[in-house]
Amino acid sequence: MTFPTRVNEDISSVNVQSFLNLPQRPNKPRNRGITHVIDRGIGCSQAQDLLETSSHLIDFIKLGWVTGYVTRNLQDKINLYRQFDINLCFGGTLFEVATLQNKFDEFRKYLRNFKMTHVEVSTGSIHLPLEQKCRYIEALAQDFVVISEVGSKNPNQVIPACIWIENIQAELAAGAWKVVAEARETGTAGIYCENGEIRLELIDKIITQVNFDDLIFEAPKKSQQVCLIKKFGHLVNLGNIAVNDVIALETVRLGLRSDTLETFHRDSQNEWMFR
Repeated sequence: MTFPTRVNEDISSVNVQSFLNLPQRPNKPRNRGITHVIDRGIGCSQAQDLLETSSHLIDFIKLGWVTGYVTRNLQDKINLYRQFDINLCFGGTLFEVATLQNKFDEFRKYLRNFKMTHVEVSTGSIHLPLEQKCRYIEALAQDFVVISEVGSKNPNQVIPACIWIENIQAELAAGAWKVVAEARETGTAGIYCENGEIRLELIDKIITQVNFDDLIFEAPKKSQQVCLIKKFGHLVNLGNIAVNDVIALETVRLGLRSDTLETFHRDSQNEWMFR
């Protein structure tokens, strides 16, 4: 039985030996269904294990906040990720600290020294006027693929949907490839309430004005991943995924976990339920 897909893309099953009928996933490099993983400072041995089992599922790895700057064997780990064709970037907090210290040129040189192809630009912990942030994005987009981030890391700061939309649209226009919707690595800020509950009304308003595929929703908690996949389908872009959760997330995307099994599969006649 042939199942429909949401887009006309060159697609293949994640596992070519699979005998199950599953939602289809685009091949890497993907523009949809992105899994963006956060590395909080793991060693090369743990990174090797991660890549041997999950490299086909990982689109990007972010060296969280400024962990890369204090990692002793950073170049070795970067080389390892590149051997497995993983895109890599430093956490946006590195950009924020460099901006506070007026060291943007040194920051850009630092990226070049490590031959980075991607860069994250965020303002989750600092105040930076939108116009100035967009100038930084424009400058970096000349040499790097820019992933910008919108939202505050302060759980008590509730930003109106109109401001989210204004920022996202401006940053995309400035040259950002994707815009990340902030959540912190704890999933307790930005598009989430302090208790981790997703602000679905906020997201619904954002996607009325922003192309859904231009967004990456940070979703470090399983409940958040399940909610977003149930609402938007298996090709939703998700970020801040813990290294130990990559395979588990893929099973949720494919309806191979109880949380989404009935979302994608139906016992009677095996009818396709994905919209």
